[in-house]
Amino acid sequence: MSTAGYAFAPPAANTFCARQPGLCSSAGKTKTMSLTEARMNDLKKVNAAVNQRIKQREDIATTGRNDDWRLPTSVGDCEDIAILKKNELRKLGWPASTLLLTVATYGGTGHTVLTVRTDSGDLILDNRTGAIRNWKSTPYRYFARQSQSESGRWTRIGA
Repeated sequence: MSTAGYAFAPPAANTFCARQPGLCSSAGKTKTMSLTEARMNDLKKVNAAVNQRIKQREDIATTGRNDDWRLPTSVGDCEDIAILKKNELRKLGWPASTLLLTVATYGGTGHTVLTVRTDSGDLILDNRTGAIRNWKSTPYRYFARQSQSESGRWTRIGA
């Protein structure tokens, strides 16, 4: 997944990151993780556990707002679920710099996933599927993700 300059962060991301800077961090020197069998198992376990535990519910139904980024406990929408996956992987020792919140569209609707940068390519953890796939093998049109080099910034996804 190549990047091409800066992008605007989703407005709700700015609000969330002001409240929870540690969960928004993308700081670190590690740019990709070596994808060992144990690390792939981490990804599978976290993806499955979070997808199973958090019931998908849109923000308007849970908070009364159209877009409200939060760390979910029982319900949440796509970005909440991606944030929780990032948090769980951080607890397992994954560097923040390899775990990037990423926004895309599918069928004209916005969607947020977690991009995991590995030496085997950029992998997507998604609340819509239990499969962990290379970003090129997903149905999404990606347009921005957290910057890997500047915490708090976002970058455009190149063609």
